[in-house]
Amino acid sequence: MTMMPAPIESYALLSNCRTAALVSDAGSIDWLCLPRYDAASIFGALLGDEEHGRWSLRPADPEATAARRYDGDTFVLVTRWTTATGVADVIEFLPIDEDVVVRRVVGVEGTVAFESELRLRFDYARALPWVRQIGDDDAAAVLLAIAGPDAVVVRGPRLRPDGTTHRGSFTARPGTTVDSVLAWDRSYHPHPAACDVDAALDATRRWWTEWASRVEGHGRWADHVMRSMLVLRALTHPDTGGIVAAATTSLPEDPGGSRNWDYRFVWLRDAALTLEAYLAHGYTAAAERWRGWLLRAVAGDPADVQIMYGLGGERDLPERELTSLPGYRGSAPVRIGNGAVDQYQGDVIGEVLVALEAARLAGVAETPSSWSLQRALLAQVVEWVDRPDHGIWEMRGDLHHFTHSRAMVWAALDRGVRAVREHGLEGDADVWERLRDRVRAEIDATGVDAAGGHFTQHDTTDEVDASLLLLPLVGFCAADDPRMLATVARIERDLLRDGFVMRYRTAAGTDGLPGDEHPFLACSFWLVEQYAATGRIDDATRLMDRLCAVANDVGLLSEEYDPATAHHIGNTPQALSHLALVGAADALAGHVGRAAHRT
Repeated sequence: MTMMPAPIESYALLSNCRTAALVSDAGSIDWLCLPRYDAASIFGALLGDEEHGRWSLRPADPEATAARRYDGDTFVLVTRWTTATGVADVIEFLPIDEDVVVRRVVGVEGTVAFESELRLRFDYARALPWVRQIGDDDAAAVLLAIAGPDAVVVRGPRLRPDGTTHRGSFTARPGTTVDSVLAWDRSYHPHPAACDVDAALDATRRWWTEWASRVEGHGRWADHVMRSMLVLRALTHPDTGGIVAAATTSLPEDPGGSRNWDYRFVWLRDAALTLEAYLAHGYTAAAERWRGWLLRAVAGDPADVQIMYGLGGERDLPERELTSLPGYRGSAPVRIGNGAVDQYQGDVIGEVLVALEAARLAGVAETPSSWSLQRALLAQVVEWVDRPDHGIWEMRGDLHHFTHSRAMVWAALDRGVRAVREHGLEGDADVWERLRDRVRAEIDATGVDAAGGHFTQHDTTDEVDASLLLLPLVGFCAADDPRMLATVARIERDLLRDGFVMRYRTAAGTDGLPGDEHPFLACSFWLVEQYAATGRIDDATRLMDRLCAVANDVGLLSEEYDPATAHHIGNTPQALSHLALVGAADALAGHVGRAAHRT
């Protein structure tokens, strides 16, 4: 019988900060790309079914029940399985600095019969590997799978072929430990050596625990803040400094529709906002690594700056559709690459310059190269100052002067002025100041609805957009500015759906796409910040509690949420959702974080 992928909220994340595995609460790894987030999948059942690749490890008893948790402040997942005959734990993780997946079964009481089913499908299920046994010990067998440039070695209880599937079984008893280890490498390299699981488990626990030890929690939301900061770290590549927007591609924003996008890349905006969350919690080294990534990615003519890049700074990210994967629960198409790479989004340079100012304020010293980059970006802002754009939400309809984008142009110029006037850096402060003030005057004149007194999505509509909630956070206006209060009232009227905030009204047609979408979690957290800043603490607290309750059993958030079905929607885990949670918790706690750096 064909198995559907689990609900999105059923997946836990395993990560080594280079890539991730998504494992369902039924014990199946349904998504894994090696060696990087943006590599081709070897398990792709998340975007199809078991025939597209998965690794299931669970009790043979179909009535077995599972309870899972992370082992403290780590991405070591512990699932306790209870059956009629016994109890056993599955401990699974991706060791730091290794292209390896470890799944350890530990007997707790009684006996538990386990079944393992391995279906390897390389290159987004387009390549069925050649598989052979290269070890004879049933208790520690070795399976080798090769297709093109990729090779996988699986060590553990013997797996026997059943067509293009490999199956195995064993019994867990108290005091016994059974390890299954999958290791990836290039097919033309020597086969990966066996992993010392005890040492890898200890090192992985210590690495995550040490990193998390500096995170400050905030009262009733401390656990959510901690897990969100850990997610942001998991999505940050340790070598390149690039920060991916999410671990997945093509999980639908509108199930059954076409709003399926690849989020395994580095958006300058999302990465800049992540950087601010890091800085608000004292992680200045992350700022230096990301600034280095930025210098490499944007190198050359700033007129060629893109809104997004690959993890290593790659520029060529063409969007194309895969026919080898049918999509999450049939939601086609599955896309790799992202056509938004060719868009102009007027807010992006502003987000970058706001984040780099936050780094300056946090004590990260400027270098000649880093300030030269910022001056070059400011020169580009000056050249493009009147250019209409696609907006923060990557609209695929007509270009407009989106108010949020214009406010971020203002913010870019404002940060340039402040860098010169307050920090003694060299630059054309007088030019930037004149242009900054002109942009503000234009927003005041064309970005505010005359009848309603609220900020508008763009200069030819009276519609509102949740991105307008960011205006006070960059210092464009006060949170209690009458125009902001009117904007919030209009957002509450037009964009609240079952207590959560939509990005905008899709019925207005601005995005140029068919279909609808669901409430966007980051926008709802932005409303928490706005409530907190205007003294609506009870409203902020209620909304914060409602949002945190949406997180799955191990604290993860996707991009959107469907209140009608209580399902997560869109790519997961989503950096923007988690960094917005941190910002909302900081605002409610009065923590000196992003808002303080931005005003």
